[in-house]
Amino acid sequence: MTGTVLVTYGTTNGSTARIAQTVADALRKDGLTVDTHPAGSVTDVTPYGAVVVGGGLYAGRWHKDARGFVRRHRRALAERPLWFFSSGPLDDSASKRAIPPVRGVRRAMTQLGARGHVTFGGSLEEGAKGWLAQRILRSGNGGDFRDFTAIEAWAAGVAGEIRGTDDGDT
Repeated sequence: MTGTVLVTYGTTNGSTARIAQTVADALRKDGLTVDTHPAGSVTDVTPYGAVVVGGGLYAGRWHKDARGFVRRHRRALAERPLWFFSSGPLDDSASKRAIPPVRGVRRAMTQLGARGHVTFGGSLEEGAKGWLAQRILRSGNGGDFRDFTAIEAWAAGVAGEIRGTDDGDT
């Protein structure tokens, strides 16, 4: 694969941004050139040879910025290697078993030929924005359930697949 990898994400309180940064750092560690940007700020994906899109999960849906990014750039995304990740479970379930993509993400994967998806645990800590976040925190169900070792391992697998596309099939 030639070109830079884009890692983009939709987040409300920054948890998914931290996961995206960890993915980007792991790709760089594997020798790839990577740009990381919030999904709402990306206006063009044509400079990128591969794309990783992440979104926080809210009430069974991907973050609106991640959904909007995929919708705006669907044609270009279908022409390059593409991976998705989700973040959200506020428990250790994502570390115990594979959690399938939510319906909208699954549909986008099929339509765009995405090469993979993973769901990571999320994080919701004091100071989070939104009435629902505050309600969850008051009920004692917040915390940080991100597994950075698993995130780095997944990203290393993505890096291997990206390097494997050097035969020109980008």
